[in-house]
Amino acid sequence: MAREKTAELLTVRQVLDELGGISRRTFYRWRELRLAPACIRLPNGELRVRRDVLNDWLADRAEGAAS
Repeated sequence: MAREKTAELLTVRQVLDELGGISRRTFYRWRELRLAPACIRLPNGELRVRRDVLNDWLADRAEGAAS
């Protein structure tokens, strides 16, 4: 069960919603600048972000986070 949750793949739309509704353009700009969470490109060209990668990425950006 825990493995299933960490292996959950989120669409770009789901990631944008989780980040408070940032624009798709902002997300892709972050990707260009290598600031976005790591993505997986599927054979059809669509991007996915693993749930655990997004959670870690958010934790790393929390104010007051230990460096």
